[in-house]
Amino acid sequence: MDTIETPTHSQPMQVLINPPNLIETGITVETQDNLRFFKFTEPLQNRLEELLDKNATATLTEDEQTELDAIGELDRLFTYLNSLLIANHDPQ
Repeated sequence: MDTIETPTHSQPMQVLINPPNLIETGITVETQDNLRFFKFTEPLQNRLEELLDKNATATLTEDEQTELDAIGELDRLFTYLNSLLIANHDPQ
């Protein structure tokens, strides 16, 4: 399990990502308006949608719930990092 700690104004943000291969295979970087953003790869985005659909019908297995939780943590991390990139962008 990988742990990423990112300081915020009030307290550190701790994200536990499990399984760790999500970091290696589920991340892409997209450039838009001279900014780079972290995004999910298409296969990981499709998997997230599949898990969310199963969650909505309460048919997730325990392993799938763990996977959904890990992807959700990664999504929160991306949202935070992308907001920092936007806030610190100098649009020369």
